[in-house]
Amino acid sequence: MYGAPVDLSFKAISNLADAQSEEPNSGLRPLKRNSVGKFLSGSLRLNNNHITNLYELHKTINHFLAEPSLLGWLDLSFNHITNIDKVLCELPQLRVLYLHGNRIFTLSEVDKLQSLSRLHTITLHGNLIVTNKAYRNHVIAALPRLKTMDFSVVTPQERALAQIWHHSSIPSKRNEEILQ
Repeated sequence: MYGAPVDLSFKAISNLADAQSEEPNSGLRPLKRNSVGKFLSGSLRLNNNHITNLYELHKTINHFLAEPSLLGWLDLSFNHITNIDKVLCELPQLRVLYLHGNRIFTLSEVDKLQSLSRLHTITLHGNLIVTNKAYRNHVIAALPRLKTMDFSVVTPQERALAQIWHHSSIPSKRNEEILQ
């Protein structure tokens, strides 16, 4: 990654299409632009807004970043997101994803992120999914390359327990499907 994060936090953005008309906040490190005015950054902050869905995420990333395919850090925390959109899986370099403080209520939504082979840090606390007793085990089993979850290190013991939990829960999941 290079350059300071493109910071669009606290802009009252409700629709990502609206984000494109915003000017990023200035931070401690100045943002650098390329010759066509796009930012030399691999990080995008869209936190503390009113975003409900990620329909225009690619357009927003392409609008602001000089090299959108290099986006490695995305902060979508403290919005109104209810589900994890598969558009996130189209960010192959994504390493850090902040989704805490949203409205995600279905634990299986996390499974959509399994194709992100470089994802090593995720935050999901402050969502309704944390009330599920299997929350941490499920996330660690679904995303086995995680190093940090909810600002806490994923230990080798947790990883082993999550795998045991995952393998023991498979028959009960199949039974639920049969009953439906």
